[in-house]
Amino acid sequence: MPVKNRFAELLPEITAWRRDFHENPELLFDVHRTAGKVAALLRDFGCDEVVEGIGRTGVVGVIKGKSDSKGRVIGLRADMDALPILEATGLDYASRTPGKMHACGHDGHTAMLLGAAKYLAETRNFDGTAVVIFQPAEEGGGGGREMVQDGMIDRFGIQEVYGMHNMPGIPVGKFAIRPGAMMAAADQFEITVTGKGGHAAKPHDCIDTTLVAAHIVVAMQSIAARNVDPLKQVVVSICTFKTESEAHNVIPQTVFLKGTVRTMDPAVQDYVQSRVEAIATGIAETFGATAKVVYSRGYPVTMNAPTNTDYAIEVARKVSGQVDPDTAPLMGAEDFSFMLNERPGAYIFLGNGDTAMVHHPAYNFDDNAIPFGSSWYAGMVEERMPAA
Repeated sequence: MPVKNRFAELLPEITAWRRDFHENPELLFDVHRTAGKVAALLRDFGCDEVVEGIGRTGVVGVIKGKSDSKGRVIGLRADMDALPILEATGLDYASRTPGKMHACGHDGHTAMLLGAAKYLAETRNFDGTAVVIFQPAEEGGGGGREMVQDGMIDRFGIQEVYGMHNMPGIPVGKFAIRPGAMMAAADQFEITVTGKGGHAAKPHDCIDTTLVAAHIVVAMQSIAARNVDPLKQVVVSICTFKTESEAHNVIPQTVFLKGTVRTMDPAVQDYVQSRVEAIATGIAETFGATAKVVYSRGYPVTMNAPTNTDYAIEVARKVSGQVDPDTAPLMGAEDFSFMLNERPGAYIFLGNGDTAMVHHPAYNFDDNAIPFGSSWYAGMVEERMPAA
């Protein structure tokens, strides 16, 4: 798979794209500048079709190989959006927009897939069709879900789909993957505890919602500790605790809690939801209060199909020879899972070296990873659809 030399040649150009995206971060679905540049570049590369506005602001490029004897179609996905973080890198190409930052490396993902698209459009050394997918709103907006619901998979006839994410702490050039559950499902909940407010000096005349909510917070930790099989992964975190009053001498009428649940198994996900609801309402009732629970399902488990994981490992080994084929699953979430729910595929990590972790204001994507990532994207097309 002789693509690494070409990507070394393209590295300055791909790096320039990446740093331009980094300087101009955009959030969620509001990625109009980024998507516009992606679409313009895909047209410059000579893609056979470029479609904008899929899943609101997503972009899809179609590249046909030299032949199409088997009618194969492979999808490759990158995400485009940034995070609402104030950058603290001090880079020459740091964000020009205070409070917005590419703190997760989506600028690098987009640039690497653009590099692969340029190479594939130049060479066409495959039998089938490559579909390059540039997705908005991975960071909480569910852009992957929106593109799927917009009919992308069927419209372009995608049969397999592959994605990649950089990972600090893994050496540059090394890949990491596992079959099965790779990243967690991410749900969220809101709990409203209502009691009887009053003067803090007369608690016997009140139903103390702060006390009730505190018991709920503590009891929620029993779900992972005492309700779920310890061999199953689950995280229950209550992350906000807000009373309707900020006075030091008022027992509030209402307390608001917000939290997240992370699971790797759909059956565990169902069970944890039932426990969250039962614990909150049961404890509130014990104290004479009420608790209303609004539980929302978020991103599903990112589930790598075993056979497609093997394909991804094989290509990664040819690219760098450095692959961890059984990396530990992560409790973070990824909305590429919506695409994997529609078609078999795999999601792989690519090392970003010894850098700050993603979602940190000092994080920066390592441009030395670009030839490896672009080579893997292109390799998935050439290896899965070898030229006839």
